[in-house]
Amino acid sequence: MDLGLAGKVALVTGGSKGLGRGIAAGLVAEGARVAIASRSAERIEATAAEIGARGYVFDADDPSAAGPLLDRVEADLGPVDVYVANTGGPPAGADPLGFTREQWEAAHRSLVLTPMAFLERLLPAMRSRGWGRVVAVGSMAVGEPVDNLQLSNAHRPGLVAAFKTLARQCARDGVTLNHVHPGRIATDRMIGTAGSLEAAEAEARELIPAGRLGTVEELAAAAIFLCSGPASYITGTSLLVDGAITRSVS
Repeated sequence: MDLGLAGKVALVTGGSKGLGRGIAAGLVAEGARVAIASRSAERIEATAAEIGARGYVFDADDPSAAGPLLDRVEADLGPVDVYVANTGGPPAGADPLGFTREQWEAAHRSLVLTPMAFLERLLPAMRSRGWGRVVAVGSMAVGEPVDNLQLSNAHRPGLVAAFKTLARQCARDGVTLNHVHPGRIATDRMIGTAGSLEAAEAEARELIPAGRLGTVEELAAAAIFLCSGPASYITGTSLLVDGAITRSVS
C-alpha cells in the first residue's frame, strides 16, 4: 500500500529514542522528510544521523518554544504536513496525592499546553493547504487509569478531548487529528519501571492476553498509518495498541 507520505514534511517530538524514534524511522522509510526534536542535543544529533532525519533541540516543558522550533524546521524543510506529538510520560508514583504542585504544572505544560501551542500554529496552515495529519502518542491510561500514573491519568484525557473538538472543526479541510494509545511496549522506560527486560517479559506473560510486550515497531506502524493518505477518513479517534490488556469498550 502506498501511504502517500513521500516528500511530506513530518515533525516528531520526543524523537530521539523509544516510540518517537520508531515512528520517525518509519516515516523516513516511507519517504517523508523528517524532523525530530528532543531535549538532548547529543542524543538527537546521533539519532538523526542514524535514521536519516534532521535533529533539533526542543524542551516540551516550554510551550513558548514551539513557535521557534517550527520556524527552524520550516526554514530547513518546508511547511509541516505531519505532526506527531510524542512526549515522555511524567513521573510515576504510588501515592496519587504525593506529587508536588510543580510536577502537576509541568505535566500540564508538556502533555497539554505544548501540543496545543504547536496546533495553534500548524492547523491554520494545514487547513489552507487542504492536507494535514496530527497524531498524538497517548497512553492506555486514558481509558483505564493506571494506579501509579496519576499525572498521566489526569492530563492525557484532556488532549484527547481537545483533539476530538479540533477534528470536527478541521474535517472538511483534509486535516485529521488522532491518538494512538500504547499499552505495555518494550521501551527503555517500560523495562526500567519493571526493573529488567526479563521482569517486564515475565509480567507481560501473566497479565497481557497476547502473552508478550508490544514492540516499538508495532506501535509505530499504527501511528504511521494514521499519518498516511489512506487514513483520510479516520479522524477524532483513538487507536489502542495494547495486546488486548485494556477491558474498556470505549
